[in-house]
Amino acid sequence: MMTTSRDAFAAMLARRGIHYGWAMVALAFLHAVFASASMGVPSVLIVPMSEDLGWSLGELSAPQGLRLAIFGLTAPFAGGLMLRYGPRAMITVAGACLVVGLYLAVTTTTKWELWLGQGVLLGIAPGLTASQISSVIASRWFKDRQGMVLGVLGGTSAAGMLLFMPLAGWVSIGWGWRVAMSIPMGGAVLSWLLFVWLARDRPQELGLPLFGDTEVQPAPPPYRTNFVRLSFSALSMGSKRWVFWVLVFSFGICGVSSFGLTSSHLIPFCGDMGVPYGTAAWVLATIGVFDLIGTLGSGWLSDRYDNRWLLGWYYGLRGLSLIWLVYANPSFAMLSIFAIVYGLDFIATLPPTIRLTVGAFGREMGPAVFGWIFASHHVAAGLMAVGAGVSRDVIGTYVPAFLFAGILCLFATASFFFLRRSALQNPAMA
Repeated sequence: MMTTSRDAFAAMLARRGIHYGWAMVALAFLHAVFASASMGVPSVLIVPMSEDLGWSLGELSAPQGLRLAIFGLTAPFAGGLMLRYGPRAMITVAGACLVVGLYLAVTTTTKWELWLGQGVLLGIAPGLTASQISSVIASRWFKDRQGMVLGVLGGTSAAGMLLFMPLAGWVSIGWGWRVAMSIPMGGAVLSWLLFVWLARDRPQELGLPLFGDTEVQPAPPPYRTNFVRLSFSALSMGSKRWVFWVLVFSFGICGVSSFGLTSSHLIPFCGDMGVPYGTAAWVLATIGVFDLIGTLGSGWLSDRYDNRWLLGWYYGLRGLSLIWLVYANPSFAMLSIFAIVYGLDFIATLPPTIRLTVGAFGREMGPAVFGWIFASHHVAAGLMAVGAGVSRDVIGTYVPAFLFAGILCLFATASFFFLRRSALQNPAMA
């Protein structure tokens, strides 16, 4: 019955001239929104959880850092898992972990539930797919518009987090933190069931060419190698190329200056500057809205311009915006300007980073190599999330952490001056 339903859905789209690749984008979009929301919502509920459960902020924030670190450490193996089992099987497993983790988060009454739900399961679940789901769908289903697809899917990961975090904060004020935590759980269940029901691993399963192609290309033989070996093969392939190390370095700085900093610490930093909680939550939501716009635009640009120079501009503007935030007057107008500029640039680095990786390492292995690049992003983000909090406790201010992130972004910009076009060529295509 399930197979018949999927075939009927595919036939309906075909009659309307819609390539099934766009259905895959929509399914992955929904999953990414709620998976990312589950990553961010617990962070904004620390204070009401502390008041309700009687646990300190330190006890509640430690699983947040663990979650980011596990996410980053799991991501390299997502590439090998995607190659070995395909995106549908991996979303099936990841979605189950996500739903169980959120259920434990909603019903938490003991510390082992806190650590298992918010620390372990909510780190593993998105880590099993990470941004590999974006790169796999873009490379397997699309010959044209890859950058646009990466922009759509890349933007949702941050926008889902940044939009649901202030929503959860507002809901928790009126109905409590458990109700607020239930919102991403309901969405996660729905998106998980839809993906399992309707997703396919490759267009060849439906007898379709890639979007933008005219002929159905034969599917590569299925991978039989152990996924761990596949993942380390990707690391071995990547580590021999200069482009890999530049992207690891720069994308790590992306994690430091985005998820590791503002997702966890922007609201308390605004509080230190005397900005009311409602205004700070509005700033975070605005960043989320403009992040989606910026990442979509970045996808469009990455299809048309040199991705090295796009990344150089993105990191430079992000660094300057963070430095400006530290020294500017925290008025509503200033915060609005910061939210727009920083939001447009928040995760705009994702489409060109993936495109450079897939271009250098190929349609099949490129997403697996990107898994290791992505790991640098979230491991660095986890370290920053903890480090910025410790710095605030010891020094009494967030200023050094925000300045440090801004200066690092300028170093990331400089790194692309050392990445020559010849270093980006895929040897298999030479």
